[in-house]
Amino acid sequence: MASAPQAAALPMFYQDLMPLNSRDHAEWTARATDKATWMVNQHAIPLTAEEFIQAQRHFPIIFSNAADPVPLALMAMNEGINTFFDDEGKMIEPVYVPAYARRYPYMLAKLTPETEELSLCFDPTSDLLGENPDGARLFEDGQPTDATKATLEFCKNFEEAGMRTQAFVEDLKKHNLLMDGEVSIQGPEGTQPFVYRGFKMVDQEKLRDLRGDVLRQLNQSGALALIFAHLFSLEHMSTVFGRQLQQGKGPAPVPVAAA
Repeated sequence: MASAPQAAALPMFYQDLMPLNSRDHAEWTARATDKATWMVNQHAIPLTAEEFIQAQRHFPIIFSNAADPVPLALMAMNEGINTFFDDEGKMIEPVYVPAYARRYPYMLAKLTPETEELSLCFDPTSDLLGENPDGARLFEDGQPTDATKATLEFCKNFEEAGMRTQAFVEDLKKHNLLMDGEVSIQGPEGTQPFVYRGFKMVDQEKLRDLRGDVLRQLNQSGALALIFAHLFSLEHMSTVFGRQLQQGKGPAPVPVAAA
């Protein structure tokens, strides 16, 4: 069997990674499912910049609190909760699903540290791939099927979108536009507001103070539209919080102290 990809830590969702090949997986198929079990209890999903316009219609877009921030789609305000997918992984109502989640159980990875080439791999712990008689074949006569080719193309496009997203975030860092985020959401009457921190967001004051030539560059690159999509999406924080309360998944309220 081919060597497993070398990785110090696996990305979210993935328990293991193995390269997909016609020798070991000649009879394998991929089955469809209406249960995205990997989405259960996941409150923040990585997002590429080109998804901002679609994603901002459904949920808040924030940036991770890291040296190299990553855009995230918030599906709940608290960890361990997803207000758009139920406990079986079924979508509760139609919603945009980030490409990062649609890619699973596949991803492109290096098979050895020395190579620069990326190979199509999959998570062998997933039950979506295997010798299932009712699935779509991955290989025919030793060659990838059209479905497998489409999967490879999707993963390639995702990697390219990831590089463009990194360039977008670098622009934000270059112009010092990211700030530590904080949002206060009022809970039930008679309780203290819930304050959320630990993320980054665009600083609107610094955005307003940018020089004209910088704004022009951001506009021409498409970054300005993405920034506004991010800022507009933050209005969904109270909506997502309300979904948590409606589903009985809200944090425990703290009563307002008596005067």
